[in-house]
Amino acid sequence: MEGLFDNLLERKPVFKDKEVLRPSYTPNYLPHRRDQLNSIAIILVVALKGETPSNILVYGKTGTGKTACAKFVGKELMEVGASRGVPCNVAYINCEVVDTQYRVLAHLARQFNKDVPMTGWPTDQVYSEFIEALNSQGGSVIIILDELDKLVRKSGDDVLYNLSRINLELTDTRVSLIGISNDLKFTEYLDPRVRSSLAEEELIFPPYDANQLRDILEERARLAFKEHALNQEVIPLCAALAAQEHGDARRALDLLRVSGEFAERVNVDSVKEEHVRTAQMRIELNRVAEVIRTLPTQAKLVLYSIITLHQNGARSATTGEVNRVYETLCRQIDLDVLTKRRITDLIMELDLLGIISTKVVSKGRYGRTKEISLSVPLDETFRVLLEDYRLEALNGTRFTRRSVKESLF
Repeated sequence: MEGLFDNLLERKPVFKDKEVLRPSYTPNYLPHRRDQLNSIAIILVVALKGETPSNILVYGKTGTGKTACAKFVGKELMEVGASRGVPCNVAYINCEVVDTQYRVLAHLARQFNKDVPMTGWPTDQVYSEFIEALNSQGGSVIIILDELDKLVRKSGDDVLYNLSRINLELTDTRVSLIGISNDLKFTEYLDPRVRSSLAEEELIFPPYDANQLRDILEERARLAFKEHALNQEVIPLCAALAAQEHGDARRALDLLRVSGEFAERVNVDSVKEEHVRTAQMRIELNRVAEVIRTLPTQAKLVLYSIITLHQNGARSATTGEVNRVYETLCRQIDLDVLTKRRITDLIMELDLLGIISTKVVSKGRYGRTKEISLSVPLDETFRVLLEDYRLEALNGTRFTRRSVKESLF
């Protein structure tokens, strides 16, 4: 086994700088987002005049350039502020990772050089340290809260209430918020007072079409790949596949990057259509797995119930069958049984995520019901569900379609 890595390092590289294709990279040029960049800049420019910019809520589906545009404008604002002697600072937080009021405040305080632990202090003390850190900055501070809807759903809107009114407690610094969300309806969860102060300006980012995605990929590919490393069909194919997924530029970039990685693994000097097809299957499996891992336990159990019926030969399952299996599984792991109305809601959510598909069918004099079928690979989905220790005890539980029907009637 000697020289294991030496052999791998001798393979033909197709990349020049692979990091250019990752979501964390902020490009110097954002195709097809000039209007959105200008809209954000028009709102924030008053910071360079010593005034407080309005708060902004930015909406749009995943991969529509929201985060990249906010970071780009923030970077430009800091550079222009520095050249004009006007202090402007930008703090960025991903609320999917930093997802409680304490962590948000501690993370922000640490970005402004306050040694605050990530756990252990009273929240009021962390807030006071953050106020002190802000006043020491002076000028304007723009706080970008990415995936804001995830924070609100998990921890409520207390942190937004405090941040949206923080200027009342500051003497030398002005704070403005940029909230970024994939969910256009998440403000319905906010207290009306928070909603009115937070959503002073709202911007919506439309999805990219296939031609726009192609332009984005060509720009990044020029920086990421060696010359002649891409066959001519690769970028159009990546763009077309991503356009089918609601115009997601992030997915298009991931697809292009993973295609290049597959080409390197098989030791060829160019990326071809076959590598894109292989990458598409791998990314789809990874996406499904990640979505399932982040589901609440009750939603996982509903999905487990559907899979259990499919494992026993059912091509589709009715809501009544799913309910009955779900109730039995709940008793096995000592979990509270939700109402049938809530189970129906969870089934709809799984449908929206693309994990299952449903259709309403008539049962004649018995009324109507939903028929539910899986839209993802059964074995892979089952394996991911069993990663949850609460569901491990269910492994091996079996139901026959006949026994479920008999228990219903």
